[in-house]
Amino acid sequence: MRVVVVMIEAPVPFGKAVARWYCVLLKELVARGHRVTAFAACGDPREMAEAKRLFPAPAYDLRLYPIPVRRGLRSKCETLRRPHSYMFGEALRADLDCELAAGFDVLHLEELWAGWLGLRHADKALVNVFYLAGIDQALTRPTTLRGRLDRWLMLGAERRLLRRLKHFRVNSPRLVPEILRANPRADVAVSPFGIDAALYAYAPDERRTGDPVVTLIGSMGWSPSASAAVRLLTRLWPEIQRRVPAARLVIVGWSARSVLADYLHLPGVTIAENVPDARPYFEATVVFVYAPARGSGVKVKVLEAFAYGVPVVTTCEGIEGLAVTDGVEAGVADDDAGLIERTIALLQDPAAQNRQRAAGRRLVETRYGPTPTVDALEAIYARLVKPPGPA
Repeated sequence: MRVVVVMIEAPVPFGKAVARWYCVLLKELVARGHRVTAFAACGDPREMAEAKRLFPAPAYDLRLYPIPVRRGLRSKCETLRRPHSYMFGEALRADLDCELAAGFDVLHLEELWAGWLGLRHADKALVNVFYLAGIDQALTRPTTLRGRLDRWLMLGAERRLLRRLKHFRVNSPRLVPEILRANPRADVAVSPFGIDAALYAYAPDERRTGDPVVTLIGSMGWSPSASAAVRLLTRLWPEIQRRVPAARLVIVGWSARSVLADYLHLPGVTIAENVPDARPYFEATVVFVYAPARGSGVKVKVLEAFAYGVPVVTTCEGIEGLAVTDGVEAGVADDDAGLIERTIALLQDPAAQNRQRAAGRRLVETRYGPTPTVDALEAIYARLVKPPGPA
């Protein structure tokens, strides 16, 4: 097929969370013989350079565009008219229009905000929706005027795009009824989020730490990760530390020390922010605890913990979109007591750790690797381009 893809990040394996999937998507589609042109809006020049190295021409047709710096009245008007369209500059939009005018089978738009680029091609546009602000922000009530305005713009833009577009791909069944509520005529397909497990070194037992280290890794600029960190620090960690006095807690993420400033001096707690590589923190972890209060979509850091072979304790929110069984691939509970018990049990039982981490790695390889995830995506493509049958 002739596939045109629009991404909101450079496709690099350890950049932003969605970029893990972009790497799988671009590499696998080209390997399967599809004629792919990919457009990527990029905020980090280093990631642009890495993406060029990983996906060189002519083997790949990857076009990278810096996110423009926009100021003045014109940009404010554009924000009001099309919120979150700022990342797609004039050069990207012009080149995309030229490419689409030459003919295509599928316009694959990664992230709902890329939907602004597909409104004139709604019949052939597939929009990948990772999460919905309508779910994530349902309980949020900003206290500032700017916060209320931003929330109003975001939720309004989300509803407009859901109503005006037709074909959607989601990684979690939870998103389906919300999309259909906004657009009863929408065609919504569920297929898994993918990462390449081959990029994640599974830690052998002899290299794992013997110290009882509990870790949370995630961007604190995203409300699910921030809420998970606060819950861990205030409601889970005190009891875990009381019952396992030697335990240490490590929290890592973008803006972690800023967002969690009130907890920097807690005993036994280390908070690190903006680290260049999260891998050493995964490798030094005995149990990864991630208990968000609310947050739609697949939690990529949970998948990455599985891939590295790190035992996970989380909530039903944390395993959304993943085929996880409590006590097999992860410890799963929604109440504080259940999360604490599962964490302590794993800290004290190396054999249980090994069983669970092996099951988690196996899950990533069999259900969320490049082959099964792009197989499912190709089936959606085939349905999208199939001509309608007789009436």
